[in-house]
Amino acid sequence: MLWLPSAALPYALARPFLFGLDPEAAHDLTLDALARLQNTPAMCLWARPRVHDPVTLAGLTFPNRVGLAAGLDKNGRCIDGLGAMGFGFIEVGTVTPKAQPGNPKPRMFRLKDAQALINRLGFNNGGLEAFVANVQRARSFRAAGGIVGLNIGKNAATPIEQAVDDYLLGLAGVYPHADYVTVNISSPNTKNLRALQGDAALDALLAALRARRDELAGQFDRQVPMFLKIAPDLDEAQIDLIAATLTRHGIDGVIATNTTVARDRVLGLPHADEAGGLSGAPVFEASNRVIARLRRQLGPRVPIIGVGGVMSGDDARAKRDAGADLVQVYTGLIYRGPALVGEAARALAAAPAARRSARAAAS
Repeated sequence: MLWLPSAALPYALARPFLFGLDPEAAHDLTLDALARLQNTPAMCLWARPRVHDPVTLAGLTFPNRVGLAAGLDKNGRCIDGLGAMGFGFIEVGTVTPKAQPGNPKPRMFRLKDAQALINRLGFNNGGLEAFVANVQRARSFRAAGGIVGLNIGKNAATPIEQAVDDYLLGLAGVYPHADYVTVNISSPNTKNLRALQGDAALDALLAALRARRDELAGQFDRQVPMFLKIAPDLDEAQIDLIAATLTRHGIDGVIATNTTVARDRVLGLPHADEAGGLSGAPVFEASNRVIARLRRQLGPRVPIIGVGGVMSGDDARAKRDAGADLVQVYTGLIYRGPALVGEAARALAAAPAARRSARAAAS
């Protein structure tokens, strides 16, 4: 649900056409166009200069602090095309070991008055083998120094008691091709998935993943950072538990947050009662609350990627002020277009030097 790349059709003009389509149809149309035209001369039609604001976190040097959140390009088809919009990093997926269709349609809904979306896609993707092949075809974004994160999850048909097996398969499959790997346990659209955020389940999952990562690091002679993506619908005790478990297992960082199941900020709006995860402006404050609590618990050294409701440069700065080192966008891109990427990156690059110096000294 983005935009058709055309210099003659700026996003402000393209958006009414796209918003007149079914949200998922508009999304698929756009990704199909990007996949066909990336790495051709036509890519200059939507390419934008990347803001230079490098930062090193978890052993990776990010060209700037603004990334694309997972979920937009689930199959990793458009890394180069999306990367040309000025992102410092791109995260693709969520991929599951086996291909699956996701939940029945319709499963995406716009809440335009709230600058929000509800989706219940359900990890629809073409499976691990196709995903890896797509990632391997990406070339220009990485050649220009862009960072690529690969996001893994479990199949809907896999019992929650066997979820660890799917994550281990996913980790092994993406490891040779990832700059970092994200473990997604926070989508509300796969039954019981968020139960993995609980005490014993999370401890077992992270212990298994850390052991497998150590084996893979030896096999490939490189250690790929692992991040955990969590939900905004957590109380302080749950956040503290997750922070402690991350630290205990040496997980490299955290992505806060996924979509919310809360509806208090969209009550009465069309589609507000649809099942699924709510993203966009209404999740901004909940995400920032989680980020701030995590930063207090984790201290200054553990990277936090902040995502949820970034609709402007000011929103990106607020994520940074709450404690995020990097930010990701998704729904804001749909409502604002590619101009948001540069705006957010410039806002973060212009953060007060004293604040940036203090964070650098702490790390």
